[in-house]
Amino acid sequence: MSFLHSEFLYYMLPLIFILFGLLLTQKESHLTFFSNEVMQKLRVSSNTLTLKARNVLFFLIAILMTIALAEPVIKDGKIEVQAKSADIMIALDISDSMLAQDVYPNRLKLAKEKALELLRLAPTERIGVIAFAKNSYLVSPLSFDHEAVAFLLKKLDTNSITEQGTDLMSMLHVVDKSIKKDSKKYLLILSDGGDKKDFSQEIAFAKKKGIAVFVLGIGTPQGAPIKLKDGEFIKQNGKIIVSKLNETIADLATKTGGVYIQGVNSDADIKAMLKEIERHSKKKELKSEQIEKYIPLFYYPLGLALLLLLIATSSMSKRVKVEVPGLFILGLLLFHGSASYAGLLDFVHLDEAKKAYIEKNYVKSAKIYDDYAKNANHNESYYNAANALYKQGKYKEAIKNYEKATFNDKLSRAKNFANMGNAYAKMGDEANLKKAIAEYEKSLKLHEDKDTKENLEAVKKALKKKQRKKQKKQHNKKKKKNQQNKDKKDKQSQKNKDQKNKQNQKNKKGSKKKNQRKSQNPSEEEKKKQEQNAKKNQASQKEKKKQEKKKSEKKLSQAKAAQTGKIKSKMSDAEEAKWLKTLNNDQSTYLYRLNQSNKKKENSYEKPW
Repeated sequence: MSFLHSEFLYYMLPLIFILFGLLLTQKESHLTFFSNEVMQKLRVSSNTLTLKARNVLFFLIAILMTIALAEPVIKDGKIEVQAKSADIMIALDISDSMLAQDVYPNRLKLAKEKALELLRLAPTERIGVIAFAKNSYLVSPLSFDHEAVAFLLKKLDTNSITEQGTDLMSMLHVVDKSIKKDSKKYLLILSDGGDKKDFSQEIAFAKKKGIAVFVLGIGTPQGAPIKLKDGEFIKQNGKIIVSKLNETIADLATKTGGVYIQGVNSDADIKAMLKEIERHSKKKELKSEQIEKYIPLFYYPLGLALLLLLIATSSMSKRVKVEVPGLFILGLLLFHGSASYAGLLDFVHLDEAKKAYIEKNYVKSAKIYDDYAKNANHNESYYNAANALYKQGKYKEAIKNYEKATFNDKLSRAKNFANMGNAYAKMGDEANLKKAIAEYEKSLKLHEDKDTKENLEAVKKALKKKQRKKQKKQHNKKKKKNQQNKDKKDKQSQKNKDQKNKQNQKNKKGSKKKNQRKSQNPSEEEKKKQEQNAKKNQASQKEKKKQEKKKSEKKLSQAKAAQTGKIKSKMSDAEEAKWLKTLNNDQSTYLYRLNQSNKKKENSYEKPW
């Protein structure tokens, strides 16, 4: 164990011993007049410590506090600390032309806001400030103390330099002198460019001295008149001068290895510019040092001193016995190592969380902040944990932590509401956009902030756009539904029409079939008539056939008779009979055998006639 400030032991302990030695050797004033036996009889019983006992306790308290001031520690190895930075010099134009109001609120105020935003976005860089008009002055050298730089920056106005105009060459000389010659110089100019059209001399000087120039153009090409504080406009030859953004200054940036960006009212331009500077710059190592790491022990003697002070100022009786186990337990509770270490070294963990956040290790930062916030119920840790969760895109969890962070001062509450609004806005749906608007409005009631106003307007526009889109979608859906209903009605009417046509055709076919059935299935009277007519026709046909048959038989008999009469005279009886038989066999219709032939043996050589 060693002491970091051992001088407290050397100079204070001897004095304490001398002082309390004198106090402890002195007698109480009443003892000079009365003996102890008399005082015991006269004194009313008291439950307080004696003066001597109290002095002893105060003596011990003084020794313990002196030991705590000497800061006892235990060595815990060595760590190496390195500091790296890309030195950035900001040159702010404070000539009268920067009072033009073509940007809100005017060019100079907007340029100062950009510079302050750069200080906030680059906490690990060394930054300096130069103010220039006709002449140039170093406002702040390169420094890590951004609060001091910001304080000096806010005080600048057009009255800081009496000679008006814009001389960039004098400003480059100041930059060259304010930064070491062996290092790369990075210069960010916030200006409207003045009236100069040729920057060849400045470009040559910057290249020669190794100055990389980055220009953020403040103003608009359309320009605006220059309004002074008394309300008058700057005139030349009786005419009001209109100051415009000189975009020719872009050559100074692009030809010296830098970048030119025209400024806008949001912080998008300064963020883009910082990325460009970091991309072009080479961070140099400023310092590397090994330092001892210690485990502090000062809280042990300090805690014991506080306990003794409590006893010395209490009304504890000198006759009351204090049990040793009770003191032992109290000592264990007071000097339990792990609990004391965790409580008194919380700043180490918070510093670790802050470094993790700066290094963009948001997961680690959020975990440390969240654990500490839950254990200590620390509002600022809830707020910081919410910021780290927001950076990870975990907006719902971030909102929960923002809600847990409650601050007393208005500015902190306004920031908390604004960040909560940002988280709601990032989720993007209509309900969360409405919540974001409500949180922004709460923030603006507590503190007027330009960024919060711009975010509020942007979210309102996004909400209107989403609502219009939703209405359009609903309209299209309704229109589509109406069209579908119309098509459905048309189809139904067509279907009904087709069914009607089919029914008509079916009815026609039915009537036709009925007629056919009627024709095919006549009534009984018609049927009887048809049968009678058929019978009559059959009878008439039979009668005709009989008559025709009789006629044919008569003709045949006449012909046979005539033929027989002719032949009889020429053939014998046997030949006649044979002839008749042959005749009967050959005629199959309308001819009848005249007689039955006897079966006789025929002579094959006999002639048929």
